[in-house]
Amino acid sequence: MSERDYKHLLLAVDFTPEAEVVIERAMQLRSLYQARLSLVHVLDYVPLTADLMPLSYAGDVTLPETFGPDSHLLETARTNLDALGERLDVPPEDRHVQVGPTGHAIRTAAQELGVDLVILGGHGRHGLKALFGSTVKSIVQGLSCDVLCVRISDDT
Repeated sequence: MSERDYKHLLLAVDFTPEAEVVIERAMQLRSLYQARLSLVHVLDYVPLTADLMPLSYAGDVTLPETFGPDSHLLETARTNLDALGERLDVPPEDRHVQVGPTGHAIRTAAQELGVDLVILGGHGRHGLKALFGSTVKSIVQGLSCDVLCVRISDDT
């Protein structure tokens, strides 16, 4: 292995059938580099105020522990991630559920885990703006590792 090889990959998953192409690419890279693979699923949770106005996140805001999605959403996410982890032979300690804005949560997970490559999917429905839209841009900004955005075909 050379120093430039990927040693730890982070696959962002959303459990949609269209994401299988992204999973396949991650598995190819895992095999090619004999790399560790971690999974992350984000509950992009933006709670509503009493006035039903969305709250916004301002940078790295620390929220109280009671702030977040209900336990059913977390349990469902964990169950789905565990099933995928079993299927891909990813150990439980490398399966992560994050809560918050998607880009920020993936970027935080990548930095905390010290990964070399983040792998995620993107739709090309509306040209390059959609492929490199706000989520991908928010992940790439400030990240010190590579990012692979696997194009998900519109007719998948």
